Amino acid sequence: MNPMKKTGIWLDKKMAYIISMDGKEIQPVKTVFSKIENYHVRGGSGTRFKGGPQDVVQDSKYLEREKHQFKIYFKSIARHLEDTDEIVLFGPAEAGQKLLKEWQVSDRKLHSRVREVVRADSMTKNQMKAFVRKYFE
Repeated sequence: MNPMKKTGIWLDKKMAYIISMDGKEIQPVKTVFSKIENYHVRGGSGTRFKGGPQDVVQDSKYLEREKHQFKIYFKSIARHLEDTDEIVLFGPAEAGQKLLKEWQVSDRKLHSRVREVVRADSMTKNQMKAFVRKYFE
């Protein structure tokens, strides 16, 4: 019988590190880049004079595009997880929760394998490996 494959995914908006374990052996870390643009939405007046022309910012257009880019990012993460039995998501911000929500809709099988979403700050790759090893012990 094959040992269970367990995977930890550290992710934020820019990239994801996929750390998989076969039994007690940690596999080489895979990196997935998000290609999510950073929108610097600048609104307000285009001149220094009061009552000058106003820039109209299309927030919904940016949000739609960002949502679409997140979907693509999450799909590219999922491609690395076909043979994974258990998953822990960790990292700063709410990227882990977004991924879990997306899988709830688009990939029930992966969604059911997620044990937990853990908030964690920036880590080195060695700290990530240690976190995954310790989490699944």
